[in-house]
Amino acid sequence: MNTSSFNLTNSRYLAVMPLIFVFLWSTGFIGAKLGLPYIEPLTFLAIRFGICFLIMVPVVLFTKTHWPTRWQDYGHISVSGLFLHGGYLGFVFMSVAEGVPAGTASLIASIQPLIVAGLAGVFLGEIVSRRQWVGLLLGLAGVFLVVANKIDLGQGTPTGMFLSFLGLFSIAIGILYQKSFCAHMNLKSGNMIQFVTSGLYFYLMSLIFETGNITWSGELVFAMGWLVIVLSLGAVSLMYVLLRHGAAANVSSLFYLTPPCTAIVAYFLFGETLGPLSIVGMLVAVVGVALVNYKSSSEKAS
Repeated sequence: MNTSSFNLTNSRYLAVMPLIFVFLWSTGFIGAKLGLPYIEPLTFLAIRFGICFLIMVPVVLFTKTHWPTRWQDYGHISVSGLFLHGGYLGFVFMSVAEGVPAGTASLIASIQPLIVAGLAGVFLGEIVSRRQWVGLLLGLAGVFLVVANKIDLGQGTPTGMFLSFLGLFSIAIGILYQKSFCAHMNLKSGNMIQFVTSGLYFYLMSLIFETGNITWSGELVFAMGWLVIVLSLGAVSLMYVLLRHGAAANVSSLFYLTPPCTAIVAYFLFGETLGPLSIVGMLVAVVGVALVNYKSSSEKAS
């Protein structure tokens, strides 16, 4: 009786975990918006990954952590991390610092499954269905509709929007690189290598392009703590739990809810609003990503 009750509770937790993951992931853009008035973006990220590194040190020291046996693997994991963390987060944070609304930056980043599907079809020879190509075009059309509307309203600059798109392509390339060369990396040692590589990258870039000035405030400390604990460690760990319990399909199918979730939180925290044209564009983009992620019963069986 007790075991049955426990299993039932477990299943309920698993049912809501994907929703919790999507909410937590969407707040990454909110954290950037909250902290960036007090610190430059590359300096922010250098400190963030430095803290992640310090937290990971005791984890890898006091647990059985398997490290790569070949120097090539260290190189591949580092390159993947530079695309997934360095390029993606760097460009997105610079975009938000340029005035791009958090909801818009989130929407642009959310169409990475479309770009990954298209690039995988072109460069990896993976089969991309007609439905997925339609989804790709719809997603891009929806995003460009939102971007054009926001620029017309003076919310963000063309440079800021361009930086968000650079972040989008960086994470898409990083995912394909990870899939091709780092698919079997150990999660603990792999994350540690990527934290070190990304932290050094952001530190060097901040020395070259930024002043290093920081105005410490409660909002900055809260944003930094949230991004380190909740995003870099919590949300990623939650994703691993979902994958371990076979809930990857749920995460994939719900991931396109990130932009609406970010938009709602940004409305209450920062007063960011969506006009009718932006709402239409977001809905079109969400439908596009849904078409790419959707799998028919015959596709699931195969």
